[in-house]
Amino acid sequence: QAQLVESGGGSVQVGGSLRLSCVASAYILSDYCMAWFRQTLGKEPERIATMNVYNIAGYADSVKGRFTHSKVTPNNSLDLQMNSLRPEDTAMYRCAADERCHIAWSKYEYQGQGTQVTVSS
Repeated sequence: QAQLVESGGGSVQVGGSLRLSCVASAYILSDYCMAWFRQTLGKEPERIATMNVYNIAGYADSVKGRFTHSKVTPNNSLDLQMNSLRPEDTAMYRCAADERCHIAWSKYEYQGQGTQVTVSS
């Protein structure tokens, strides 16, 4: 069973930066669509970034221009660089992988446990 393990979350002030990492098996990173989701209590997970098998990245409007993600091959990870953080970015951030870049979290075959990000003013 493939595992996705996130790390790098924490508390940061408004305008600050954090870098999250999602470690995965090498074949998952190369052959699957990778995605970042975030979720707050009582809300559905929001897909914020995707990376398809051609390494083409896509971003939700809510994070476009502030967040970028990239594969770090030596680490077998997908890293999410988050800049200019806002209070509304506070959430549990989780990565996922599937053969297709689905919109819905529930459709991803592999799902990480998540790492908490808290942005305070």
